[in-house]
Amino acid sequence: MFRSRPGRKRTVTTALLAAASLMLTLSACGVQPLTPQDARADAGSDDKGGDGARRVDCAKVKCIALTFDAGPGEDTPHLLDVLKEKQVPATFFLLGSKHVDRYPDVVRRIAAEGHEVANHTWSHRILTDLDESEVREELSRTQDAIEKITGRRPTLMRPPQGRTDGTVSDVSRDLGLAQVLWSITAKDYSTTDSALIRQRVLENAHRDGIILLHDIYDGTVPAVPSIIDELKRRGFTFVTVPELLAPGRAEPGEVYRPDKD
Repeated sequence: MFRSRPGRKRTVTTALLAAASLMLTLSACGVQPLTPQDARADAGSDDKGGDGARRVDCAKVKCIALTFDAGPGEDTPHLLDVLKEKQVPATFFLLGSKHVDRYPDVVRRIAAEGHEVANHTWSHRILTDLDESEVREELSRTQDAIEKITGRRPTLMRPPQGRTDGTVSDVSRDLGLAQVLWSITAKDYSTTDSALIRQRVLENAHRDGIILLHDIYDGTVPAVPSIIDELKRRGFTFVTVPELLAPGRAEPGEVYRPDKD
């Protein structure tokens, strides 16, 4: 499911095409996102971030977070090989249905290799179209499935299309989930051209940025090695989302999105 090979289902691709409306959606629902700088400033001088000690100080180092949505999938093991070889941590926002439940060994490996395991709902329904009980079901089922595999409940979630509102924020708070959006997207759901995916990421890369990619599309994983190499050449340090916010912590219910400026 969700592959770009002939015959794959188009439902998630169609939904993802609206991701560019992220800014308007947040404005319309009155949600005020926090930036990584906000999270760090609010933390004061504490030297802890996320669930462990800081590896780097992103107030001093040019950090960037690599994130992958809607997996795991067939290409995720190869992606993990690349990340391991290049010693790059990432954050994986996992889908429950036909992904977490289909590839439990891959989920286990993601966690074991030090990546951040996060929640991308159970079936990729647009949360702002749902009532409170349906939002809770979409998130809690994935929480339970990931905990069963890894022994740990995620603390981060990404709403499909980045669409959130007060109800989504309230349920996320109840479930201990902060909402993480993005500032850099290759729109890899719309192309299999790895060179174009690379170009789009590199053209928009910025300090404290969060890159959105998907490890379920054919053009994406082949683009990752050269993206990593070039961003390292430019002086970026790759971090997980919790590390990007450190010494702050992602607060449940809050929405985090970097500024592009």
